Amino acid sequence: MPDFSKLENSLKYSFKNSDFLHQSLVHRSYLNENPDFKLGHNERLEFLGDAVLEIVVTEYLYHAYPQKTEGELTDWRASLVNAKLLSQIAYGLGLEDFLFMSRGEAKDKNTKARDIILANAIEAVIGAIYLDGGLKAAKDFIVDNVLNLLPEIIKLGLYQDPKSSFQEKAQEIYGITPRYEVITESGPDHDKNFEIGLYLEDELISTGVGTSKHEAQVDAAAKGLKKKNW
Repeated sequence: MPDFSKLENSLKYSFKNSDFLHQSLVHRSYLNENPDFKLGHNERLEFLGDAVLEIVVTEYLYHAYPQKTEGELTDWRASLVNAKLLSQIAYGLGLEDFLFMSRGEAKDKNTKARDIILANAIEAVIGAIYLDGGLKAAKDFIVDNVLNLLPEIIKLGLYQDPKSSFQEKAQEIYGITPRYEVITESGPDHDKNFEIGLYLEDELISTGVGTSKHEAQVDAAAKGLKKKNW
């Protein structure tokens, strides 16, 4: 059993049953190489933690912002529970150093894949805290590590979807609906890379890259907003 005291200090929570924490960090691939491992992988804890995170964030937003519409609160919630932000939180807490993965998964340098593993792990940790210490403990963790980021998200407008924002501005100013076209596509099916152009009629406004078409479109839209100073 590894020494989880450093991680518990980072989480600011001390587990009564360390098996909960241990299991929250076990990726499915680890069991393929360690079939006799006494605990399961973390996907059930992730399932639980996802639900706990959703209700805590939703309740907080509902009570803290009574004048905001359902649409605004939904956008804010989405910005707090998405995989990108959760993976950043996980990196900051040092979870990566404690993950249990197969040797192949550990060597994989695909940043997006690792981000997803870490985002799932932070949800599993929330589930583990909930089982070990109850809703109050899980809520305290979420307030300290997730909801504390909300003021900056609101201030910088990070909750806004770049594609929606660009389309609204383009229609408002030019009466044009933007379109996206694939410029280049490379890589094997399991590791694609796309370059996509954002156009207003025949004018190329910006290009974006990503490992999916949607990711590349969002990147192009974000760059387009910056170029147009919108």
